[in-house]
Amino acid sequence: MLRILFPLVLVILSLDDCLSSVGPVADLVISNVNVSPDGFSRSAISVGGMFPGPVISGKKGDRFRLNVHDQLTDNTMARTTSIHWHGIFQQTTNWADGAAFVSQCPIAPNNSFLYEFNVEQSGTYWYHSHLSTQYCDGLRGAIVIYDPDDPHGALYDVDDESTVITLADWYHLPSPAATPTLTRPFPYSNATLINGKGRYEGGPAVPLSVVNIESGKRYRFRIVSMACDPNFTFSIDNHQFTVIEADGEGVVPLLVDSLVISPGQRYSVVLNANQPVDNYWIRADPSRGIPGFAGGINSAVLRYSGAPASEPLTVQLPSIMPLLETALVPSTSPAAPGIPAQGQADVVINIAHDFDFDSFHYRMNGYPWIPPKVPVLLQILSGARTAQELLPKGSLYSLPRNKVIELSLPGTGPELGGPHPFHLHGHSFSVVRSAGSKIYNYATPVRRDTVSTGVDGDNVTIRFVTDNAGPWFLHCHIDWHLELGLAVVFAEDIPDTPALDPVPAAWEQLCPIYDQLPSDEQ
Repeated sequence: MLRILFPLVLVILSLDDCLSSVGPVADLVISNVNVSPDGFSRSAISVGGMFPGPVISGKKGDRFRLNVHDQLTDNTMARTTSIHWHGIFQQTTNWADGAAFVSQCPIAPNNSFLYEFNVEQSGTYWYHSHLSTQYCDGLRGAIVIYDPDDPHGALYDVDDESTVITLADWYHLPSPAATPTLTRPFPYSNATLINGKGRYEGGPAVPLSVVNIESGKRYRFRIVSMACDPNFTFSIDNHQFTVIEADGEGVVPLLVDSLVISPGQRYSVVLNANQPVDNYWIRADPSRGIPGFAGGINSAVLRYSGAPASEPLTVQLPSIMPLLETALVPSTSPAAPGIPAQGQADVVINIAHDFDFDSFHYRMNGYPWIPPKVPVLLQILSGARTAQELLPKGSLYSLPRNKVIELSLPGTGPELGGPHPFHLHGHSFSVVRSAGSKIYNYATPVRRDTVSTGVDGDNVTIRFVTDNAGPWFLHCHIDWHLELGLAVVFAEDIPDTPALDPVPAAWEQLCPIYDQLPSDEQ
């Protein structure tokens, strides 16, 4: 039945740029398809035959049961897989976090694995492969957790799959062939895809995504950066919008006319459709790749009902109210945990990073992340109890239970690939010092799960509480950088992890099946 439906779904998506939605219970078939989202045809990875993957949606309090079927066959890309539900805390279900070689072994081709977890959060999230650079080949999509009692609900009229806006970079080479090496430079994306469509410089004028609205209504746009590398400067011609959420955390409404969004980050904004009926450019200018908007690159269309089916003629004006992270204030419980003074947390950690040009790896406090043969969670379940016993050496930090952690992450310049967006699994955190600021704000810092660490001279500092047992990845969300070692693991409450994160029988079979695969299928 699924195979019969796939062509129909693709036709529907090509006629209507509204993303499809499934969940909270779904079968997700991961397979290879040929796509040409920017007019260039290549093999890619789809979810349920869809590119990008469908929106997975549910309500706060739902139990998600997502059965992932690996049907990948293209040997130019990874054939095993593992899916991370980005921003979902996975309380007591660390095994379902989806980070390959941290919380599980990958799913083998022609096998399936059921991810099952409760969600007591609401907001905008996303899912993606967490195996090597696989999500750069298309295995990514948005997650929306609706709150029937949303405190900001009175601010908007429309909030459904039609108001999700995904931003992604796109490469004409499969990710294994694009991944940088000693002899191959860091890649530049060929196109920016907005809701799965875009154009590349010198390419055909293929149709762009259209976001349809009606005059007089207020729309909650959920903007998701599913990028592998660049951040995007996002704006909509002739429109301002009000930010009400950052990375699943509600914020005090803030009016802006543009925002910079890093890989892994999400924002909800409310747009009031109060401009003359017309077409307006939606713009997502990348920090790496081909900048600008000539020929419709890095663009989509905002179309009012009644406007002609044509491309906009609007002109971009200078931004006068750009979003500043330091201006975002949590809408509830705004204070950072712990004593409100620098260095006065229970555990204080500084992790600086550099690049070893001899080994061609990033290092955090002197060590690159090299995925272990045995996932960190399995090492813990097998008896490892200290950071010194866990592999890889130097990349594991043991954190005690129910303590306030203060972590500082000094920035680096463009010569080392900065700014780097760091994502912490299993938690939101308070950003007490943001990139571009020297002020430590413990009273009203924004909470989020992915933060830009800025450039030389920055010292981004976050705080969180170790209230979620298990090994949690902290890594740069530029996927090329993660592949080259820019990550560590925080092993939280190691002694209680076996009891607090019980694993299902199917999880225990992942590694034996994976270990038997020939190398060309891993």
